[in-house]
Amino acid sequence: MIKKYFGFFLLASLLTGCHGPVGPFGKTAPVPVKKLQSVKKSALDEGLTDEDAGEEAEFFGDDEGVEASMVPDDAETLEDLALLSDADMLAPEDEGVTAVEQDPVYDLPVVENDKVRYFIDYYVNRGSRAFHRWLERSGRYLPMMRGILAEEGLPEDLAYLAMIESGFNEKAVSRANAVGPWQFMAATGRLYGLKNEWWFDERRDPVKATIAAARHLRDLHVRFEGDWNLAIAAYNAGSGRVGQAVRNAGTRDFWKICRDGHLPLETRNYLPKLYAVLHIAKNPSRYGFDNIAYQPPLAYDEVVLPESTDLDIVARLCDVEISDVQKLNPELKRWCTPPGIKDYKLRIPEGRRDSFLAAFAAIPASRRASYRHYRLRPGDTLSSLALRFGIKTQDLMRLNRIKNPRSLRAGAEITLPLRSDLSGLVKSFSDEDKAQVVPASYKVRRGDTLWGIARRFDMAPDRLAASNGLQSDDVLRPGRVLKIVGGTARAARSERTHEVRQGDNLWDIARRHDVTVQHLCAINNLHKNSLLKPGMTLKLSGSAGGQQQRKIVYRVRSGDSLWSISRRFDLAVGQICNWNNLAKNHVLRPGQKLTLHVGNHHRG
Repeated sequence: MIKKYFGFFLLASLLTGCHGPVGPFGKTAPVPVKKLQSVKKSALDEGLTDEDAGEEAEFFGDDEGVEASMVPDDAETLEDLALLSDADMLAPEDEGVTAVEQDPVYDLPVVENDKVRYFIDYYVNRGSRAFHRWLERSGRYLPMMRGILAEEGLPEDLAYLAMIESGFNEKAVSRANAVGPWQFMAATGRLYGLKNEWWFDERRDPVKATIAAARHLRDLHVRFEGDWNLAIAAYNAGSGRVGQAVRNAGTRDFWKICRDGHLPLETRNYLPKLYAVLHIAKNPSRYGFDNIAYQPPLAYDEVVLPESTDLDIVARLCDVEISDVQKLNPELKRWCTPPGIKDYKLRIPEGRRDSFLAAFAAIPASRRASYRHYRLRPGDTLSSLALRFGIKTQDLMRLNRIKNPRSLRAGAEITLPLRSDLSGLVKSFSDEDKAQVVPASYKVRRGDTLWGIARRFDMAPDRLAASNGLQSDDVLRPGRVLKIVGGTARAARSERTHEVRQGDNLWDIARRHDVTVQHLCAINNLHKNSLLKPGMTLKLSGSAGGQQQRKIVYRVRSGDSLWSISRRFDLAVGQICNWNNLAKNHVLRPGQKLTLHVGNHHRG
């Protein structure tokens, strides 16, 4: 049986390439969608049955999708994604006269024609700011990538594929859920040894992903009998699609295949982009890119950690910021190394290995990790534990690999993702709070949403969901009775607040209370990079500068997604879903109407 599953994914991954379904990369902003959809669509594209795709996805578990928490929202990455996608829009269909470059500086069959010149012009002019940053980033990654490609016997210029894939950005996420500097889909990454689970995603690791990409490119080169143009196109579209295009066109000439329209738009432009990047990167001053401050090459020491360890502890022992440790280990999704992996290899700043190991040995093993084990008692449920400890039910299930909560029994141990310095997260109320508690139930009416009811009782939607055994994207049915546990009347307290604790950051606070970072910054006069100090009190509700909220009806346009609309109106995707009874993976249709609650400064 296992051989059957492995054979399926070997075939499907080679057929569909790293990206899965090919569409304009990021034409709409990247959105988190469930893994099952990506796997199914990739399989169906190649003629496999829906039943097969679903069966394989179930076999490999439910850790393959890109979590909403991992979707990038920093301005630099968003600008990278825009440059990666927008260049396709006006590229010429006909490449014109193609001249083969004879300069020995290239180790790929680089050419120049109208399509290549179009992308050169695009990167030099409209996209120059982001492209300048890509060139600077290349100094960090190219030496390592070139070395790995050389070890595999491949052309070193293939390293620049990572530039047109992600701009050398480990945080890049495509609309199809391709992730990391080499934009691997989960199935293809798994085929080449890249693991992805709740604690880490190796597709984001530049070294591991480059090794996987080199092996994948080597296989594609063999598949297309030494033709690099076709192999590179297959990295984008999948070998199955490119092979079919070759058969349909009756030629192996990439440019002729493109002229006849046998490949998708993104793939037709993929090779010209690579050759344009090579022209510029090999001689940047010729194209106006002067004074490039190339980042220093990636350098680090590696240490083996016998058990799970908090990254904050690692940073303090190395005398650096935690962000420095995170940048060296981009595969880690959480605050500590995975608890289920012994002898985990962690990268630390170069030159700190000996001092780190000496200091690390002095810390008791019980104090290195920032999670705790909890033994279930009679009456415990995941929802009650999530409510008690301020954790999402879904996170508890992923962390403990729980597929059926009803299978849990008293006496079993589960892991709670609690920082050691946040043991006070357990919910408790002061006497003043208890005086305002409204022990009540609420009958759902037509048009009600989880977010609206939670707002009425001044409580977090996640908390309301947990106390009623709901998920945040569940649709409420009129007549259902909800328990209101720990809510307060809106009039009793017009403004919710949060007291900053050690280790808090804006993103965690926003996610915990189902608001956006932008909203927190606006009502507290903060910048998204502001340093929070323990003891600070942040407003969670209210408005900036006395701004009032209003209800609008937004008509979905072509290219819109839940994520892009949330960015436009400074909202959380979960809010939009709750107001409109939508699942978070809902696909919007042009003309569809959405109810939004926005500030007066938004005119829609």
